[in-house]
Amino acid sequence: MPYRCSTSNRLLAGLAAVALMAGTAVPADAGTATGAATEWTQVLNNGELVALVGKSGEQIQNQLTQISQLAQQIETQLNIYQNLLQNTATLPSHMWGQVESDLNQLRSIVDQGQSISFSMGNADDVLQQRFQSYSSLKTNLPSSENFSSSYQTWSDTNRDTIASTLKAASLTAEQFETEEGTMSSLRSMSETADGQMKALQVGHEIAAQQVAQMQKLRGLVSQQMTMMGTWLQTEQTDKDLAQARREKFFSGTAPSTSGGEKMKVEW
Repeated sequence: MPYRCSTSNRLLAGLAAVALMAGTAVPADAGTATGAATEWTQVLNNGELVALVGKSGEQIQNQLTQISQLAQQIETQLNIYQNLLQNTATLPSHMWGQVESDLNQLRSIVDQGQSISFSMGNADDVLQQRFQSYSSLKTNLPSSENFSSSYQTWSDTNRDTIASTLKAASLTAEQFETEEGTMSSLRSMSETADGQMKALQVGHEIAAQQVAQMQKLRGLVSQQMTMMGTWLQTEQTDKDLAQARREKFFSGTAPSTSGGEKMKVEW
């Protein structure tokens, strides 16, 4: 079997040669020289052990560094997952308010009595039926009895329309408290939103509330325009009736002054 020489064996051989030389120079101390060689062997063995321990410590340090880096990567991944879960979390409840109920109340209030409201699908037809045009009054001038009934209809229409418009304005004023409560809750949810999804949902609900406010405002404006249109229609019909009567009066044949007959004029 060929002899394999390691580094330690070469060092040991060198030290043994030195020991032999020392033994030759001092024969009386041969035993001591032999003991010194044994001590040198132990020193060399201890040196190799120290080197081995140093290498093992370096390997352990590298392994600890790798473990630390792996733990840091795992922590980073956990933070990413936590942020993902937080950003995709949804609101536990939604604050939509009573928009549909409020609008239905508004429609029912403005459509009372003889009033003409924006919720009527045939508001134009109702106006034409209750307030005749000038051409219609010229061809069919109401008598004193018919005029009393027509005037009563005009008066009721105007009064009920004005009253329903004011009730609608009062209703929206009463709804301010509940609407402010809803907006307060939405503001609180917006301040405490802890994720992108929650913040987006709160913004969506605030936008929905703004749309609801615009719908209510449109209802009030529409009813106000209806009230003004009804009033103006009444004024115009009253003027048309007076003009039709004047034309009938001036276009009538003057009665004969003989015989003492009195002129009969219908108003």
